[in-house]
Amino acid sequence: MTPPAPIVTLSANLLADLPDARSGEVFTEFLARPGCRIERIVSHGQVTPQDQPYRQDHDEWVLLLAGAARVAMGDAETVLVPGDPLFIPAGTTHRVTFTDPDRPTIWLAIHLGETGMPIGT
Repeated sequence: MTPPAPIVTLSANLLADLPDARSGEVFTEFLARPGCRIERIVSHGQVTPQDQPYRQDHDEWVLLLAGAARVAMGDAETVLVPGDPLFIPAGTTHRVTFTDPDRPTIWLAIHLGETGMPIGT
């Protein structure tokens, strides 16, 4: 039996030593176990293209740590400020419609029951 992968520790603080995300979002995986993956996402003005929404075959819970964001799910759009969580149930079509273009937007994402990559819509 293969031992679980170690936790990746880049810094003692999720808000420290941030990568420059102005040219593209940066995903840093902190923990991956069967059925659970935890990552930090740093955005800087990026949005999901309208014709390429996400739809995952697993649940995702995100917590906005810094910056500002909006996420559309179905006909509703949720405005997120630091401290706001958002639960995205498996199979829910969603897209990021705004991240702050003037400063980093930092997300903590927990993927639950993940068995593969996002599926197309």
